[in-house]
Amino acid sequence: MDRMNWNTKADNRAERLARVSQALGSQLKGKCVATEGIGKLLEAVLEPGDRVCLEGNNQKQADFLAKALVQLDPQRVHHLHMVQSVLALPEHLDIFENGIASRLDFSFSGPQGARLAKLVSAGRIEIGAIHTYLELFARYFVDLSPKVSLVAAQAADAEGNLYTGPNTEDTPAIVEATAFSGGIVIAQVNELVDGTTTTLPRIDIPADWVSFVVKAPRPNFIEPLFTRDPAQISEIQVLMAMMAIKGIYGEYGVQRLNHGIGFDTAAIELLLPTYGESLGLKGKIAKHWALNPHPALIPAIEAGWVESVHSFGSELGMEDYIRARSDVFFTGPDGSLRSNRAFCQAAGHYACDLFIGSTLQMDLDGNSSTATLGRIAGFGGAPNMGADARGRRHSSPAWLKAGRESREGRSGAAGTPRGQKLVVQMVETFREHMQPAFVERLDAWTLQEQAGMELPPIMIYGDDVTHILTEEGIANLLMCRSDAEREQAIRGVAGYTAVGLGRDKRAVENLRDRGVIRRPQDLGIDPRDATRNLLAARSMRDLVRASGGLYQPPKRFRNW
Repeated sequence: MDRMNWNTKADNRAERLARVSQALGSQLKGKCVATEGIGKLLEAVLEPGDRVCLEGNNQKQADFLAKALVQLDPQRVHHLHMVQSVLALPEHLDIFENGIASRLDFSFSGPQGARLAKLVSAGRIEIGAIHTYLELFARYFVDLSPKVSLVAAQAADAEGNLYTGPNTEDTPAIVEATAFSGGIVIAQVNELVDGTTTTLPRIDIPADWVSFVVKAPRPNFIEPLFTRDPAQISEIQVLMAMMAIKGIYGEYGVQRLNHGIGFDTAAIELLLPTYGESLGLKGKIAKHWALNPHPALIPAIEAGWVESVHSFGSELGMEDYIRARSDVFFTGPDGSLRSNRAFCQAAGHYACDLFIGSTLQMDLDGNSSTATLGRIAGFGGAPNMGADARGRRHSSPAWLKAGRESREGRSGAAGTPRGQKLVVQMVETFREHMQPAFVERLDAWTLQEQAGMELPPIMIYGDDVTHILTEEGIANLLMCRSDAEREQAIRGVAGYTAVGLGRDKRAVENLRDRGVIRRPQDLGIDPRDATRNLLAARSMRDLVRASGGLYQPPKRFRNW
């Protein structure tokens, strides 16, 4: 009987490396590839049908490698199966239009959402699944291990060691899954150091995990995705932030939390040193964060509210501030941030007591989605943050209080005691262009039909949502005793949308009497007090001042 070959991955890897050596010649020195040799490198490494991870994160993009991939001959490289977190650049979809790639597993499509929907409906892209970040990373180590990964780093040395800098993001998960499953890792870098006169500030990825490095002609693209100008925060958002701080953070004693992206949560961050201080909540709430280094958090940090921040990625302009506040941020000996999306997603899922974020649509079951007609946006990390971690086994006051409300609020739900994560959806009843945030039926169901998906792209399931917060008030879904009550609680804070106008007024008033629905007045909040004067910073310039000049906003946010 023939003996099985247990080294097919290693053999295939050796064949690819040999092809590279032959194809590049003098353009290859050790692991360093000449910039102009990138096309030859990719054509030598890649084979039709390969599973390829092209690093596309929320912020950092392997843009030089993406452009090079688009330029390949589809007669030689085709039917690639792309696995990547974010579709942010046009090139991420160009490779499907020109026939180089055909299948996609991803998490979030952001600015490419509308184009992705068109390509899917035209049959140009086959979607395997839309994942959360943590879910996709997990599959890298199970059944979606990349054969070739194209990543970005700040710098490399001649041996191939990588320094990822503050925007590490997805790189460790991608590289480890590839390097230890017989794959090939190619890194574009902003700079090459010689290792003698100059060395790497620290080694984030060891050289023996990296196959090739190439210096890009310009620094990799980074998007300041989490920067919000305080000047654009409205008084309605201030009112909602006041309700969040007093009616949720204060009442549950939330100390460990994650904020989604947006002006709503930026308003909360900017009210902590002012309104939160007036409530006597300093030291009692909002001490430990799983959060990108939001500039809006600077005043709270400076006022001594924040003890620690672990980050998914960094934020442009925050580098010097982070270096000067190493007690708060996770920094290396070089002073720069070490972000890690996989670990921070895990922290947000298991170590945080509260997630608060926004959505585009919510239905009467509390299901929410950012996928609307003609746009497949994906999920990102929200479903990891906005889900009750059933495997959690440590307690905290906020977690236990939410668990007690959940058990007491549902008839016949007695049994083994446990807590529950607070999952808050914070939305204005009408979005831009007067689109209602509350709907009878999510667009996600229509998108499922159009794209032939097995599941509708629902971002956060209703049974995980504990509170809905609008300008109308707070609906505590934990305290609802039936599905009918839950529906009326949602209608009760849905304002003048069709969903809100369909409320049973008597049922809603009954829920208000029981404290299931609470209006601003019920919380002792006068809406007339909700002015922008409460914000600890009312402009980008104020944030710079609060940082002592350490924060340097990107040019697009400077108006002085």
